[in-house]
Amino acid sequence: MQKFKRIKYWAPLICALMFAAGMWLGVFLTSQKKPLPGVEKLNELLTLIQEHYVDEVDLDSLIEKSLPGILGNLDPHSAYIPAKDLEEANQTLRGSFGGIGVRYQMYRDTINIVEIIVGGPSEKAGLHAGDRIIAVDGRNVTGKDMTVDSVPTLLKGPENSKVELTVVRPSAPGKTFKYNITRGNIPVSSVDAYFMADKNTGYVRVSSFGQNTYREFMNAMLNLVTNGAESVVLDLRGNTGGYMESAVLMANEFLPRNKTIVSTRGRNAQEEIIRSDGTGAFTDMPLTILVDEMTASAAEIVSGAIQDHDRGLVIGRRTFGKGLVQKPIQLSDGSEVRLTVQRYYTPSGRSIQKQYKPGHNDDYELEVFERYRNGEFTNADSIKINEDLLFSTENGRPVYGGGGILPDVFVPEDTTGVTRYYMDVVNKGLLMDYAYEFTDQNRRVLSQVKDLDRLMRILPPDAELLNMAVYYAATHGVPARWYYINQSSLLIVRQVKALIARNVLGLPFYYQVLEQDDPNVKRALREIRSGNAHAPISVGQSKGGGKP
Repeated sequence: MQKFKRIKYWAPLICALMFAAGMWLGVFLTSQKKPLPGVEKLNELLTLIQEHYVDEVDLDSLIEKSLPGILGNLDPHSAYIPAKDLEEANQTLRGSFGGIGVRYQMYRDTINIVEIIVGGPSEKAGLHAGDRIIAVDGRNVTGKDMTVDSVPTLLKGPENSKVELTVVRPSAPGKTFKYNITRGNIPVSSVDAYFMADKNTGYVRVSSFGQNTYREFMNAMLNLVTNGAESVVLDLRGNTGGYMESAVLMANEFLPRNKTIVSTRGRNAQEEIIRSDGTGAFTDMPLTILVDEMTASAAEIVSGAIQDHDRGLVIGRRTFGKGLVQKPIQLSDGSEVRLTVQRYYTPSGRSIQKQYKPGHNDDYELEVFERYRNGEFTNADSIKINEDLLFSTENGRPVYGGGGILPDVFVPEDTTGVTRYYMDVVNKGLLMDYAYEFTDQNRRVLSQVKDLDRLMRILPPDAELLNMAVYYAATHGVPARWYYINQSSLLIVRQVKALIARNVLGLPFYYQVLEQDDPNVKRALREIRSGNAHAPISVGQSKGGGKP
């Protein structure tokens, strides 16, 4: 009992001594820790500016402007995102945003509604495709000062917030209509289109890898399989990447169990290897993947995994070459740093990342243009490869590291019909404007059309459509030059038809019209029919292989 009392008596004193020792140790360790190199100098500089600079300076603003420069001297993909821009920067990847649920284009200095998203706030409120928005919350939004870039700030907003739109409707001349709309959660689809490319082959176009991409992709694939698809063309051209997790899930659907999909390595982290789990629904389906110079990051993970395991054919042109992994880190003021912390490697061990020089980001961005100047877009022999970075696929085919994924089958850029006249009318947006005007003038008839075949049948003959487009361009500043027009006629008519299909039926039908004459899609279908798209053994060659 006395022993227990002695312990009870000394316990508070022991605790106090331990607490004091802990505080002393913390102070000691803190005093021994050296500041990061340059931090003291930076603090000195900011203090000098604050105390002695000739004019008063907002140091917060100065630091805000300096952060992108600091990160830009690390690599081309580390980035700083101010708090005010973070919401918009995350919208595409998150898969939704707060808005009214329309697709629009600027036409004659006015916001013209091209499409009403089914089930969205605008459909519920009663807006129609073809309506012109002339005021938002009582403020005039027409005129030459309005640009397509300024529209999102007017129409987007937090979910459940309200906005008043004033519109005019071509079918009711002289009248205006006011709609009070409660903004909703509008989905951003990353699967732009899917359809049957032929009797047995499905086509899926994926524009990015966001939170909902895998779910959208599976819905598309299941729909295609239900409609008879036994093989698939996966179009990743122009796909700039996004979430690695979505890319891994997609690749997993095509690979048998225990196949490496991607590995990551960093300075302060152990190598992480991600493998397929054997639950893929399409492991036996013939597969081709379309890529180009803007296919990047997560899209390169899918392409590299399929190629390295000889699971399908990669077709097109060399991909961008972004193999750096960014970790989003939120700062105390709500802004975010996306810091490069690892590199991606394909199953064969290739680094996806192309070379870069820290602080020379302009050169890095212009590298794709240099490929074009060097003839890489039109000739496989112009592709520069590093013979020292030779790797092998599962079946022993040669593949190369050093930046991007080289295709198994090279298809040159299609420049058929691209003339100076065609570039003039495209760059001025005249084909898009003409397609919208044609749709608008014939909206009563076209609104009854529900499928692409019917739409193509009721459009004017190609020669008439061409003449009308040329006349429209001539009245809007591009004179008719028939020598060039005849060379570009097929391209002009196809583009106009695709744009009309978008206006009448929606974005997926735009791609469906264009892909009917796409050389990459045609080559993919040929390879599938030839039996080369399931387990390639001899198709791949050192510089992209094959001939278009």
